[in-house]
Amino acid sequence: MGDIYDGAFRTIVNDCRQMVLPFINEAFGERYDGTERITFHPNEHFIDQMDEADRKRITDTNFTVVGKEIRKYHLECESGPYNGKILVRLFEYDAQIALDEGEVGSDAIRVTFPHTAVLCLRDTAHTPDKMRVVIETPGGEVGYWVPIAKMASYTIDELFEKKLYILMPFYIFTYERKFAEYNANEVSLSELKAEYRHIIERLNRLVEKGEMSGFDRRTIIELSNDVARELTKRYEALQKEVCELMSGAMIITDVHKAREEGKSEGIRLGREEGREEGREEGREEGRNALCIEMIRDGLITVSDAARKLCMSEEEVRKMMV
Repeated sequence: MGDIYDGAFRTIVNDCRQMVLPFINEAFGERYDGTERITFHPNEHFIDQMDEADRKRITDTNFTVVGKEIRKYHLECESGPYNGKILVRLFEYDAQIALDEGEVGSDAIRVTFPHTAVLCLRDTAHTPDKMRVVIETPGGEVGYWVPIAKMASYTIDELFEKKLYILMPFYIFTYERKFAEYNANEVSLSELKAEYRHIIERLNRLVEKGEMSGFDRRTIIELSNDVARELTKRYEALQKEVCELMSGAMIITDVHKAREEGKSEGIRLGREEGREEGREEGREEGRNALCIEMIRDGLITVSDAARKLCMSEEEVRKMMV
């Protein structure tokens, strides 16, 4: 089960790299402005077991941020309950990352440990805000802190305000304690769906304002769907409604993409007058029909459809007759 959440985290971090820096700023108190370069490193590491076979460890993600300074980071996503074993595993990862990139001389080795943070998808009253690694060496004691980001600590408004978009696929975890109620109560479920519609609309507005790419929006929605499908699999009614909402949002995203591609194709094929008119007319009819279907299914509003189709609300309502 955890593999799905880990995979979603790795995907959004690697595929939507510009979303990483706001999370680094939040977790470590950095002030990256988005102009920095991010270089990712292999996730597979082999822990030396001396006489035994080496153990392969896969980190969620580790990378270097190149700005005014060069810093290494290691991020992990944890879906299970908190316990001290998490820190043991993190130290193993950190040590191996440091060794993999260590500088070996004739009489010395220099290793650099990464700045490490954990995203806890679930937490309890016993989950700390940070953990500490302390290493006692013959030359003295050294240590470092590992901050913990708790999914339940963030409201959706905070995620948008702080641009913590990489956390959005996991927002469904904040409702986990109420799944039974949502599954049995249609009124409560409709309120949850309304919030997710609002989230999707806010993502759409970011794309329209040029503050987020269409690819990033689709990635967030698609991964949100994957996470929700796994997390709600014991609650049939809840899973069906939420995942259908997400799937509908992805279809609308594809319609918008097809509309933009249709514009470009229209310019390129402008000389093929009759044939291009037929193509565009067919595309337009398909887009219109799909949006009307989404309205009837309650996935978008009339005003949403009017904006996406560049029509007035009155024109959209006439098509529904």
